[in-house]
Amino acid sequence: MNMEILLTIMGLAVLDTLSPTIIGITLYLLVMEKKRRIIRLLSVYLITIAILYFFLGVSLMFGITLSFDFFKELFKHQILSWAIFLIGMIMFIVSFYMPKKKAAIPSVPSKKTTFTMFMLGFTTFLIEGGTALPYFAAIGLMSTSNLTLLEWTSILGIYNIIMVLPSIILMVMYTLFGRWLHQPFRKLNDRLSKSKDSALSWVMCIVGIVLIFASLDYL
Repeated sequence: MNMEILLTIMGLAVLDTLSPTIIGITLYLLVMEKKRRIIRLLSVYLITIAILYFFLGVSLMFGITLSFDFFKELFKHQILSWAIFLIGMIMFIVSFYMPKKKAAIPSVPSKKTTFTMFMLGFTTFLIEGGTALPYFAAIGLMSTSNLTLLEWTSILGIYNIIMVLPSIILMVMYTLFGRWLHQPFRKLNDRLSKSKDSALSWVMCIVGIVLIFASLDYL
């Protein structure tokens, strides 16, 4: 396995930890829920997200593997490569002028049970799954790196653990030092809930970059 590719993928996993939705809901549960229930509720929520993302990655890997040769042949046509390059440039430039909007964070149910935490994790996955840009980039790298089934499934598993690791760390810290962290976590939660984010602009920017570099070799 190429160590450079592996480090790049792990770097993307670290980038994927900056999810305002997952961290926001984690902080909300920590400061609003009774301490004795936090570990159970948050564990269900985070495990649901990690498993759903893992199976999304597996599905994409199998799909990309089947279609990769087809797209590779398309890129060999110079006219098409120039068209893809220009589209990528347009998307990249326009992404900087997209209006920003408030981050979409699902509402935490008032009645918190194992099932509602599972549904909250599922809802988070639906909101975040379409814009999980580092995840898609990592899958693209793995699909072109000739990895074995065991290698890329292992990397996917590690990736998803890293993705929810900040929430796990916050949970452990709050369990141990909740008395001192309650107020700082509440302020951080309030600040995060007011943060601005433009998912569409990031999507256009990253997709534009991917299209530009994918077409360069065939111009």
